[in-house]
Amino acid sequence: MIRKEPPHSEDLLYRASSSSSSPHVGDNGGTKRLKGTDYEVFLSFRGEDTRKGFTDHLYTSLVDAGIRVYRDNDELRVGDEIGSELLRSITQSKISIPIISEDYASSKWCLQELAQMLKCRRSGEQVVLPIFYKVEPSQVRHLKGRFGDAINAHQKNSGQMVVKEWEEALNEVSSLKGWESEKIADGHEAALVRTVVIRVMREIKEKFLLNVPEQLVAIDDRVEQIMSKIDANFNGTWIIGIYGMGGIGKTTLAKVLYNKLFSDFEDCSFVADIREKSHCEGIECLQKQLISNLLRESRGLSNVDEGISVLKSQCTNKKVLALLDDMDDNTQLDALIGDGSWFKAGSIVIITTRNKTILDYARASQPYELEELPSEQSLILFSRHAFQNDFPPSDYEHISHAAVSNTGGLPLALEVIGSYLCGKTKEAWKDALKKLEKIPAKKVQERLKISYDSIRLCRATDFFGYCMFFHWII
Repeated sequence: MIRKEPPHSEDLLYRASSSSSSPHVGDNGGTKRLKGTDYEVFLSFRGEDTRKGFTDHLYTSLVDAGIRVYRDNDELRVGDEIGSELLRSITQSKISIPIISEDYASSKWCLQELAQMLKCRRSGEQVVLPIFYKVEPSQVRHLKGRFGDAINAHQKNSGQMVVKEWEEALNEVSSLKGWESEKIADGHEAALVRTVVIRVMREIKEKFLLNVPEQLVAIDDRVEQIMSKIDANFNGTWIIGIYGMGGIGKTTLAKVLYNKLFSDFEDCSFVADIREKSHCEGIECLQKQLISNLLRESRGLSNVDEGISVLKSQCTNKKVLALLDDMDDNTQLDALIGDGSWFKAGSIVIITTRNKTILDYARASQPYELEELPSEQSLILFSRHAFQNDFPPSDYEHISHAAVSNTGGLPLALEVIGSYLCGKTKEAWKDALKKLEKIPAKKVQERLKISYDSIRLCRATDFFGYCMFFHWII
């Protein structure tokens, strides 16, 4: 599904750190045996009922979505009591999904797992999402049919208190909001699997969100402005365009917007640095990434036309969310989304670019121009980098205002200059300010714009890089 990308150059206007994770896949295609803390979802199921069918499809879809899943193999169980490793895996998982099928209650292990899940839920440490597979919750609640037969059988060779706990667990789980397989899409299991995957992703949403800076200035209002224009009933692909000069913060805004929309989509993709990658590696590499994210498979492409054919033919049933970052040519647009009809109605594509004509060509709905920050917000961003605070100390207030006035409200300039001055003496500040005052704000912007593409080379997130970059500006 979504993989975390390395920090993009437009995110240099803030400091942030990220980590990524992915499923641990074993040689047999299943997950390796990991510590309990490594799992996010625990699947409890009666193997004879669903192991090779529904449970296998759900497990595979969850793993393909980047979710770490514990799937107990009940064929390898030894003894009647739940093992310590299995107990630990339940306790330390974030979500448990009991797949309650007709013969679920006939398994002591399943009932022990269910009782443990509900204990974790009652303590507030876990979300339990039951699936009633070809049974009704009322059958579980009132122990009808095979559920009653199973409990009666357990009473013959298990303690009364233990069986009572199992009965209470069945009653409790029947009252939880889950899914009845026969009531989702008229019993079509693929639709149920998709629904469950989306819900799980919402519950552990943080794992799949794109990395954005912790300290953002004036971002919420901008996101809301764009969100207010989205028409949920639009019968097609809704294209959101964000344009502006380099270093203005387009990528940051687009990522925050993407994260806000993410939980409503199962198929998502973030394709970064399109302008650079298409020129250096070819458009095919961008198509490969998009195909890998949306179709969850790797494909070799011999040419751009083959990539178009794959996307056009295999994504029509997918409601996608895609962020295509830093486009600069119509051919990139044609190769990645065409006219937007390649995807299912309700899809959303976010495009960032410096060139508004790209958005006109894409027929973006009300393109959003990202402009410079006003003076008050500029001072906040500058102060966060210069003083690790929202405002300068009183004895630095005047000189800070003077420094900010020379940036023209460009976030990248505010960070570079603020970070360069951080920790320096007031004499160093005055010396730097004298140099800045000799250059009009528009000139600073122009130099930043010209040098923006070389930021990666000087590693402007390092102190040494800031020094080099600052001296180049002035």
